[in-house]
Amino acid sequence: MAMYEALSTIQGLRTAEAGEFTKRAFMNNKLDLTEVDGLADLIHAETEAQRKQALRQMDGDLSRLYMNWRKRLIKCAANVEAYIDFSEEENIEHDVIDNVNEETSKLCGEIESHLEDNRRGQRLRSGVNVAIIGQPNVGKSSLLNILCQRPAAIVSPIAGTTRDIVESAVNIGGYPVLLSDTAGLRIGQDEIEKEGIRRAIQRAQQADIKVIVLDVTKFQFKKDLKTFINQHLLELGITERCSESVQSDIKYNSNTPYAEPEIDLSDVLVVFNKIDLINHEYMIKELSNNMLDLSVQVSCVTEDGVEQFLEKLTNRIKNLCGNPLAGNPSLTQARYRSHLHKCIQFLHSYFIQIKQQDIVLAAHQLHLALREIGKITGKISSEDIIDVVFRDFCIGK
Repeated sequence: MAMYEALSTIQGLRTAEAGEFTKRAFMNNKLDLTEVDGLADLIHAETEAQRKQALRQMDGDLSRLYMNWRKRLIKCAANVEAYIDFSEEENIEHDVIDNVNEETSKLCGEIESHLEDNRRGQRLRSGVNVAIIGQPNVGKSSLLNILCQRPAAIVSPIAGTTRDIVESAVNIGGYPVLLSDTAGLRIGQDEIEKEGIRRAIQRAQQADIKVIVLDVTKFQFKKDLKTFINQHLLELGITERCSESVQSDIKYNSNTPYAEPEIDLSDVLVVFNKIDLINHEYMIKELSNNMLDLSVQVSCVTEDGVEQFLEKLTNRIKNLCGNPLAGNPSLTQARYRSHLHKCIQFLHSYFIQIKQQDIVLAAHQLHLALREIGKITGKISSEDIIDVVFRDFCIGK
């Protein structure tokens, strides 16, 4: 306080506005927009994995990738422009368009590969959505409270206690996770519970990971756990039965009159709760040869098995988010994704115009693609193209 009072006596001195130093750094070409976004993400990082990703972006890894694409696009656009304006007068090589086509095709492949990242960077930045689902009184709220290490949800033996979605942001293994405790899935007793069940199903369908909680004391062992989980998801309303046209394509087992459609369970983790009430060793033995990696046995009363559950959940989260320090830098913003998709569309349009031998419109598509890249980094200028035209072809010597 004394320091502020002393500084306030200096004429012309004022406190900086929010983000003013970063804005000046951008305006003076010290940072581009991706690095600015990286700095903002670093400030708001809540987990170690988020911090690592933000640091990598702030250090310019993503910027260098996009600037490399921008530089190559500038050269492609400049070569096409030179071919249009000076091909007859300056004897520009006739294979220049072929070279541009080859380079543009490479750029398309690299950008499309960058977009096919399963949204790892965005998940790590905003958090992985984990929905805890199941029938009433199986221990969903108890499991949430253990993971949050606080009484985030009301626990009661009365079925249907949880009506709305209870959310809690937690750090699991250094990764940000948004846990959602949902209403018990059953036939609703009143309109409020029915709405809670509808929201629960919707949240489960949108979740990155579904944690299905089962009461092990009511579990009737099935020979195939995967088939049981498929059936259970159908009963809970999380997935739908396939249409008749799709059913006709399903291969049926000769021993069974009906086969459910194959469901991807890569985003499902099954929790058998209340093992303190049964022979736990028997359950492990029965499941040992039956997709044990898909399930875990816990007791929310004694917390036995919770450590194993966290280990499996962390592995699932790591697979979704990836290692922020490995491989190419991750795409972290929906804004980047939108501009890159538009860039790809313009590059595809370029090839269409080339096939129709309309070089002028093809050049325009390259300009539009370049502009989308520029919107990501904050560098948009047609002068760069002009500079390359005269530098590479020495036009006007």
